[in-house]
Amino acid sequence: MKMGSSNCNLEVGGLCKTLLVFCMVLYFVFVALFNQYPNCPASEFFSPFWKTSLSNSISNDSKTNLSHLVFGLVGSEKAWHHRKTYIESWWRPNTTRGFLFLDKEPTAGLLPWSGASPPYKVSDDLTKFLDKTDVTAQRIAHGVKEAFREDHENLRWLIMGDDDSIFFLDNIVGVLAKLDHTKYYYLGGQSEFIFSNYWYSFSQGFGGGGFMLSAPLAKALAKDMENCLKRYAHLKAADLTAMSCIADIGVSLSPLKGIHQMDLRGDVSGFLSSHPQFPLMSLHHFDIVEPIFPSMDRAESTRHLMKAAEVDQSRMMQQTICHNRLSNWTFSISWGYSAHIYERIMPRSYLQYPIETFKTWGRSPRPPHYMFNTRRPSNDPCEAPHLFFFESIEKTPKNEIFTSFSRAWPRGLLACSSTGNHSAESISKINVFSPAAKHSDIGRSECCDIVGIDETKVDVKFRECMTDEIIA
Repeated sequence: MKMGSSNCNLEVGGLCKTLLVFCMVLYFVFVALFNQYPNCPASEFFSPFWKTSLSNSISNDSKTNLSHLVFGLVGSEKAWHHRKTYIESWWRPNTTRGFLFLDKEPTAGLLPWSGASPPYKVSDDLTKFLDKTDVTAQRIAHGVKEAFREDHENLRWLIMGDDDSIFFLDNIVGVLAKLDHTKYYYLGGQSEFIFSNYWYSFSQGFGGGGFMLSAPLAKALAKDMENCLKRYAHLKAADLTAMSCIADIGVSLSPLKGIHQMDLRGDVSGFLSSHPQFPLMSLHHFDIVEPIFPSMDRAESTRHLMKAAEVDQSRMMQQTICHNRLSNWTFSISWGYSAHIYERIMPRSYLQYPIETFKTWGRSPRPPHYMFNTRRPSNDPCEAPHLFFFESIEKTPKNEIFTSFSRAWPRGLLACSSTGNHSAESISKINVFSPAAKHSDIGRSECCDIVGIDETKVDVKFRECMTDEIIA
């Protein structure tokens, strides 16, 4: 026992000597630094180390949120007079970071500048630099450098877009938070119209729907921007110019299904009612397509859509399908936008294809016209849906979200005779109850149950699909 105690004392003594030597070394280093910088407070000697460590911990380990995103929106002074409604519908003043880049100073009709709009900057004049008068494409591409130059502190993602686009901020943050912002990423959406991709490039992110650059890529692109604009001064398309510059850095496009250029014309309700199974991130070309809600203009439609988005973006336009087999009815609900009733049982495999209510962006002599499959509108009462559109939304005391959809107009067709003549013509409203919890599983849609039907309305309840549930 005495031998063990002696060894222990020796080990403790050795440890104490080591600590004493270490402390003495630190003391002499401290004295030397103090003599060299006598006016510097002692507490600040090591503060750069701690500040750097804390900063790295915050910037690299914290989850991506809206404060890490910067938007660069490129527009024109002339168009902003009527387009600002689109941007103000989703922009969160004092929270969303970014700028609107105009081609010239705003006129009196826009002043004083609205606090609900992004702060504006006037784009750099590139005419002398490029020695040409039409620099529209280069001005828009150069917006990347200008946005990065103006605000890049704690930047993780730079998002470029147009002034007639709607962005869904919560969904964007949710998607980007799953990616490593320290890597090189070029994210965007292709055009829905095949020929747009053919005319410009299948490899570019169309800037109207928005493209997203991780911080390292944004920095590299901003640094090389002037050289790249000279290399591609002959190009007349902004998105193709940006893609070419990015490709020369060694980065290719990663397409995202939730970014929508919406190179479509006319009534896009069929497209929006069968949205791809991916979080909705953006919608472009609101100036071109018809208003997306009946009896509303474009500005009203935009604000109305964002009422649902303000409550729950995780379900925005996600398609949920269920059946009422007693009446042979199928319900297809695009959450926050529309609902359809079909007078026969239809499988999800068929209803996932949009009804071609829209027209092609440009001339397209023969199919295929689009980057997705469609189904043609039909006057067959067993094929044609009864149409309902989003009316109101509220949270209930039962911790649910109550969303109502009202009938757009009478279908004007007889009942589907092959399934028993159970007409849905008397239904004027569909009420949907969804969980307050966000829908996080983008790998599988939600399911629903018909929990009540009377002569004029139907109650539908959303839920997670069961393990082996078949939607057919």
